Amino acid sequence: MGSIAVHEFVSLDGVFEDPSWTMEYGFDPEMGDDLARIMGASEAILLGRRTFEMFAPAWSTRTSADDPGAPFFNDTEKLVVSSTLDDAAAEATWANSRSLGGCDAERVREVKAGMSGGLYVSGSGSLVRALLADRLVDALHLFVYPVVRGSGARLFPEGTPESRLRLRQYDAYANGVLHLLYSPA
Repeated sequence: MGSIAVHEFVSLDGVFEDPSWTMEYGFDPEMGDDLARIMGASEAILLGRRTFEMFAPAWSTRTSADDPGAPFFNDTEKLVVSSTLDDAAAEATWANSRSLGGCDAERVREVKAGMSGGLYVSGSGSLVRALLADRLVDALHLFVYPVVRGSGARLFPEGTPESRLRLRQYDAYANGVLHLLYSPA
């Protein structure tokens, strides 16, 4: 059975929307190593439709010379949770992509059960919230930036049901970012 590993860049107040604000902190090489380990344990990428539509133009033309993560994002199978995107449109948008249909916990469980490795999720806030609510996330990697945004979409918005997590690991990088690894409690 596979596992689901989520990675999110968030501010201290939980904002993850448009993470271009992370650029001023640079990208610590140790962060890159940790992200590479998370991706390396994954055999597929699971994305919500909006994140898929943002990632496709950003990643599909990159090469390993541009970014060491490009082969993972371009060569790995991408599964898109969307009730409006079909397989043909997904594949035409970004190679190795297919639609899983609308958000359905049982369908995600089936996909997860049929994998030997992991499913990697980045961004995809609505999807991540649903996966957490359905207890489908095995590893929640939060990369917490030392900034309070004050506004923007939060990973856990007001009204999110209470959920208990267990801290499994933490790292502090030279750029001030913390990596917090949680699993279900």
